[in-house]
Amino acid sequence: MSERGYSRRAVTVGGGIAAALGIAALGITVPRLFGRHYRRTPYDDLFAQLIDRDEAVKVGIAALAAARPITAAKLAREIRQRLDQRSLQVAVNSDLAEGKLAEVKGWVLPETVVLLSMLAALEN
Repeated sequence: MSERGYSRRAVTVGGGIAAALGIAALGITVPRLFGRHYRRTPYDDLFAQLIDRDEAVKVGIAALAAARPITAAKLAREIRQRLDQRSLQVAVNSDLAEGKLAEVKGWVLPETVVLLSMLAALEN
């Protein structure tokens, strides 16, 4: 620092760092503020594993049209038993290895994904 105040270099570097921090903060908070918000349900722990809940709802609606009537509570209980402290990816790999597949409108999907989609459709 000189007698006249801060040097141009110090102000430029400090401004650049402040701008970078501001952009990083916006990158973290803006999606949270303006992203899709869903109403709270007792099954949010299951829905957190979905990448796109809106697409899961579409699959779930199609699956529910072809399935027997079922309650959300029974469906959630079955999904929780399948997941049993595992991630959705591990459960899906297990479904594929065991041949547990379901067809929904021409798509062949792992049963756990279909069940989770049905639950999302029921709670939507």
